[in-house]
Amino acid sequence: MSLLTPEALEALLGDPGDNTNPYGFAAAVERDERDEFPATLCEALVKSGFHLNYLPAEWGGCFESFDRSLTLVRSAARRDVNIMPGTMFSIVAATCLQLHGTEEQQRRAADILTRGGGVGFALTEAEHGSDLLANEVRLTDGKLNGEKWMVGLGMSCEAVYVIARTGERAAPNAFSAVLIDVAEVPEGQLERTPAVRTGGMRGIDLARLRFTGLQVPDGALVGREGEGLEAAVKAQQAVRLMSMAGSLGVADTAVRLALDFATTRRIGRAVLTESPHPRRELSVAAAALLAADTVALTAARGIHVVPEAFSVWALAAKHVVAEASDELIRRCGSVLATRSVLRDGERGAGLFQKLQRDSAVVRVIDASTLANLRSYAGQLPTLTEGQAQPDPEAVATVYSLGTELPEYEPARLDMFARGVDPVLAGLPDAAAEAVKALGESDAPVAALVEQLAAAVAGLGDLTRAARKPGADPNALVDAAERYAWLHAAASGVHLWQANRDRSLYGTEPGSAGWLGAMLGYLLARADGTDPRHLGDLLLPALDAVVALREGNRLFTALPVRLATIR
Repeated sequence: MSLLTPEALEALLGDPGDNTNPYGFAAAVERDERDEFPATLCEALVKSGFHLNYLPAEWGGCFESFDRSLTLVRSAARRDVNIMPGTMFSIVAATCLQLHGTEEQQRRAADILTRGGGVGFALTEAEHGSDLLANEVRLTDGKLNGEKWMVGLGMSCEAVYVIARTGERAAPNAFSAVLIDVAEVPEGQLERTPAVRTGGMRGIDLARLRFTGLQVPDGALVGREGEGLEAAVKAQQAVRLMSMAGSLGVADTAVRLALDFATTRRIGRAVLTESPHPRRELSVAAAALLAADTVALTAARGIHVVPEAFSVWALAAKHVVAEASDELIRRCGSVLATRSVLRDGERGAGLFQKLQRDSAVVRVIDASTLANLRSYAGQLPTLTEGQAQPDPEAVATVYSLGTELPEYEPARLDMFARGVDPVLAGLPDAAAEAVKALGESDAPVAALVEQLAAAVAGLGDLTRAARKPGADPNALVDAAERYAWLHAAASGVHLWQANRDRSLYGTEPGSAGWLGAMLGYLLARADGTDPRHLGDLLLPALDAVVALREGNRLFTALPVRLATIR
């Protein structure tokens, strides 16, 4: 099967604004009202080979790089983010099997997945949520007992990767993984029931799996005993990259809806995009969108170059993309006003509420906001207290968008970053070069770059203070959040510096307006202040986004032509 490009996918699925298009927005809203799975859309995607874009070539897949897959997935997800669980829920199990599965287990998974089937991933339990070390589903004497919940594709999967307790300690090595072929389970040993319904991403396949003395066959153990949870944690670093594609797809449609309205609606003689309050709201939304895109795109490239850093980088990026998308949707809702709550009667009615609900689920589907921050907060000392070393070659490869990426090596993923953070470690040099290049003509942007460099330099003191006896118990988590926003801002500086000869976001090569808007937004979020107070600094982001919309392009650094009227 030939390689599917975002442009080809757009042409295949057609204009989502066409109410007669079964792959469009109107059809998505109708499914949402009925809590219906997007079967027709997912069938079309599987037929096109879309589901192969995360599978390695040796499995019969078409995966090339995460940045390519990210763009492809967000192009589909802007129509209905439910295509992600419909076609890609198996990515966690597949990555785990890549990490430590036998050749036979990998062949079995590849056979299922390449023909569009599913392999479930059973990790969490209702009683324990993100407290994974407290999980109770147990594998003893070859028998599996207990209940997993929110298992993606749990009702329809042909096989399921289950992580169960095999030891007594509250430690990762107390958990092992088994791959169960569902069709071979004797009656009465496995009960599959639909999970509680979710407010967003309605109709997706989530299930409870109850194991009652399930006899685990010989050869079902994946890897060695005691390494199941470690493999799952590593695999989820890659999965978070794809979940960011969902946030970006939702964000793209939300901004497009708001602009469709704001560019045609008038207050007096002025359209809303020229009226002070809506223009300010849209500027914040646009800056948040460009920030989210930069963070996701560069993380998707970074995992090819420094996968060892992704126990932190993936989590920090997921936080920024999810939170920026959440704010963006609120700002768009403010502009749409009454039209943001209409269920019918106008073009796009009902769609905005679906986007709001879907975004809320994407935000927490692989980890809650707090769990996400806690997951890397303990690693901050090694990253911020002078131990991370610059790696100019890695930075150049990640951020120079014309540079070919090395092959993705999942075996290099690690539970801990161990002081590896080329993004912040390389910022002092990149900031100095950027300030010099910006010069007097872009002095406000240069000042923001200097402000960022000073803020990053202060992270070590912040982390040390957070670990002192008597410190606020939330101090380290707060430091982790500040780290995420500053890490994102540093990515923006690296991206601009490495591509000054290339048009980004449809702007002239070397243009710094979008960078200033992004830095202003991200620094405001890092400081806990309202980015709306930045005024005209954010306007270049809105100008760029409006121009991309007018040019019928995806809202991304290297825009893709869309199959849509607008």
